[in-house]
Amino acid sequence: MRNLLILFLNTLLFSSPLKVGEHAPEFKLYDQDNKLHNLKDYRGEKLVIYFFPKAETPG
Repeated sequence: MRNLLILFLNTLLFSSPLKVGEHAPEFKLYDQDNKLHNLKDYRGEKLVIYFFPKAETPG
């Protein structure tokens, strides 16, 4: 899970930003219940991805 987060953040920080109207790149993320979510599963829907630190951790 940590490796996936590092990969996602690395891509986010060091890749070119999306422009208005561009499609987000395909990705897969696990939620707090360890369920895998794919961007393609939400095609045609509005989607908000919210990251926050785990309880009792800095960040």
